[in-house]
Amino acid sequence: MNPFQKDRRDAKINTERIVLRDDSRLASGKMAFFQWITVGVFVFLLSGFWKLQVQNPGYYQEAAERNRIKSLPILAPRGKILDRDGRVIVDNQSSFRLILSRENLKQEHLKVIAEGLDLDYGDLLERLRRYASRPRYEPMVLKEELTQSDLAFVESHRDSETFPEMELIQSHRRLYPEGGFAAHLLGYTGEISENELYSPEFAKYDPGAIIGKAGIERQYNDWLTGVDGSRQVVVDNRGREHEVLGLKEAVPGKDLELTIDLDLQAVAELAMDGKRGAVVALDPRNGEVLAMVSRPAFDPNKFTGRIRRADWKQITDDPGNPMLNRAIQAQLAPGSTFKPIMALAGLEQGIIDDNFRVHCSGGATFYGRYFKCHLKRGHGTVDVHKAITQSCDVFFYTVGNRLGIDHIAEYAQLAGMGEKTGIDLPNEVEGVVPSTKWKLRNFRQKWYAGETISVAIGQGALTVTPLQLAEAIAGIADGGRWIRPHMLKLPSGSLKIRQGNLNPDSIAKVIYGMYGVVNEYGTGVRARLAGYDVCGKTGTAQLASNQYLKGKTAKHLQDNAWFVGFAPRQAPEIVVVALFENGEHGQLAAPIVRDVIKAYFDKKIRLQKSLRAATTPSALPAVMLGGPAAVTPASRLGEVEATTTATPKNAEIVELRE
Repeated sequence: MNPFQKDRRDAKINTERIVLRDDSRLASGKMAFFQWITVGVFVFLLSGFWKLQVQNPGYYQEAAERNRIKSLPILAPRGKILDRDGRVIVDNQSSFRLILSRENLKQEHLKVIAEGLDLDYGDLLERLRRYASRPRYEPMVLKEELTQSDLAFVESHRDSETFPEMELIQSHRRLYPEGGFAAHLLGYTGEISENELYSPEFAKYDPGAIIGKAGIERQYNDWLTGVDGSRQVVVDNRGREHEVLGLKEAVPGKDLELTIDLDLQAVAELAMDGKRGAVVALDPRNGEVLAMVSRPAFDPNKFTGRIRRADWKQITDDPGNPMLNRAIQAQLAPGSTFKPIMALAGLEQGIIDDNFRVHCSGGATFYGRYFKCHLKRGHGTVDVHKAITQSCDVFFYTVGNRLGIDHIAEYAQLAGMGEKTGIDLPNEVEGVVPSTKWKLRNFRQKWYAGETISVAIGQGALTVTPLQLAEAIAGIADGGRWIRPHMLKLPSGSLKIRQGNLNPDSIAKVIYGMYGVVNEYGTGVRARLAGYDVCGKTGTAQLASNQYLKGKTAKHLQDNAWFVGFAPRQAPEIVVVALFENGEHGQLAAPIVRDVIKAYFDKKIRLQKSLRAATTPSALPAVMLGGPAAVTPASRLGEVEATTTATPKNAEIVELRE
C-alpha cells in the first residue's frame, strides 16, 4: 500500500468516526426533547388536577350538578294599580312564558322554533346575541305570552329528543284598560333593553326582565315589582323532570293607590274623544291629580312583553304623536289663560288699581307696531274686571308694557311656570318663561321691549304645559298657595307647598274677574253650571300669524283652544285645564272643563246622599268603604256613568270669540 492510499484510508476512517459521533449527539438531543415534552404534559395535567380537586372543587361540583339539576324561575306578579276609591285600573292576567335553555341548543333548531312560534328570525338571533355574555346555563326568555297555537307547538315538540330545551313557565301578563284609557299616566311595561341593563336605574335586573317603561309603571317600578321565586328539579339527559328538590315562592309586588278618580277620568276621556289635546284636573287644596288625559293615545297592552315591529311602526308613523303625554310634555303658548297671572302681577306691582282704565278701540300701537285686539270693534273703556271677563288684549298689552318682561317672568315663575312641577311622572318638561337673562343666555341677544307686548297676552316665547297651567291657577284659587301636583296619595305633612305672600285683595280681584268670565256673559259662558260658582278663563293661542294664514286652510295651523276653570269660587275644590289643539276658540274648550267639574260635584252629591241614607257602617256603599265590591276592573269602564251637560238655555252667547 503506497502512502497515498494509506492517507485516503485514514481520512475515510476519521469521517466515519465524526458521523457516528454526530448521530450519537442527535439521538441524545431528541431524547432530551421528548423528555421535556413529557414533563410539560405531566405538569399541565397536574395543574389541571390541582385546579379541579383543590383550588375550585365547589365550582366544578356545581357545574356537574347542573347537568342533572335545573332551576326554573317562578315569576312574581306586579302590584295592581288602583284609583282613589280602591277600584282596579291595572290588573294581571295569568298566561304562559316560554324560556329556552341554551346549553344544548343547536343552531339549526332556531328557524323551526321561530316559524312555530310566529317569531321574527332576526329578532330571535338578536336576542340570543344579547344573552351571549351570560352563562350558558342561564335560560333565555323566548316568548312572553303564548297563544293557543304556540302552546300546541311547544307541547308537541318540547318532550321530543329534538327540542328538549323549551320550557313553559307560568307568568302574569299586564292587563290595561282598552281604548288607550289613561294610557299616558299609567305607562306600560316591557322587556328590559340592552341599554337599560347597563343603566344605574335598572342595573339589578337580568336580561328578559319585565320592567316599567313609562308613566306610573316606570316611576314606581321598584314598588310594583315583586321578587321572583324558583323551583329546582332533577332532570334526565333529555331535560325531562323526575323530582322536585326545592321551592322558593315568589313575592308579589305591592299594590299602588293613586289619586286618580276613575269617574272623572272617564268623563274627561269621553270629552276628549276625537280631539287632540289634554285635560288635567287637580284638587287645589292638596295637589292631588284627579284626572289626566292626553289624546291621541296608544294601547299599552301592545307593549306588554315585546311590541311587534308592525305595531311600533304604526305608532311612530302616526302624525298625531300618540306617545306624547301632552299633559306634561306639550310646550305651547297659553294664550289668554295667562292673563290672570298678568293681572295679579300688575296689581301686586301697583301698575293696576281700582281707578286704572284703558280704552280699547280694537287695537293699539306699541313701538311702531299695531297690535290688534281679538274684538275688532274694541271693548271701549276697560278696568281690570272687565279686561279679565272679556279678555281685552289692549288692556293687557298696556299692563305688560308697564310691567316689563322681568316682572312678568317673576310672577310667572312664582306660579310655577318655566320649571317642572315635580309631579311623580317621568319625562316632564319645563316650558319657557322668557326674560332678559333667558334671551341673553340662549340667544346672546338683548331683549327688546316690543317683544314684551306679545308675552303679555300669553304669546311670543312663552310656553307652558297643561299641568303647569293647572298648578298656576290652582295656586291663585287657593289664595296664593301652590302645592306640588302628585299622583300618589300622600299624608298632609309631606306636601310640597310654596307660599306666595301675596296681597289677598289682589287675589280676590283676579278671582272675581275669572268669575265674570263664566257668569257675566264673558268669553267662557259655556262653562256655566247652575248652583256652582264656576270661575275660569278662555285662551286662544296662535300657531301662525294671521298674515301667514291668509288664504290658507291648514288644520294643523289653526289656533289652539284653552280653558282653565275652578269651582266653587269660595274654597275651591277642583281645578280643570283643557287643551283642545287646533280648536280655534277658547270657548270651545270650556264645555270639556264644565263636564269634568259637573261630574265631580254630581259624584259628591251622590256620596253625601248615600251617607245620609246609611244607618250602619256596613250599609255604606262598597266604593266608599274600599271593600271588594268597589273593585271594578278598568275593562268595564264603559259602564261608568259619564255625565255631560248642554249649554244652559238662558246663557246668552255673546259675540266674543276668545
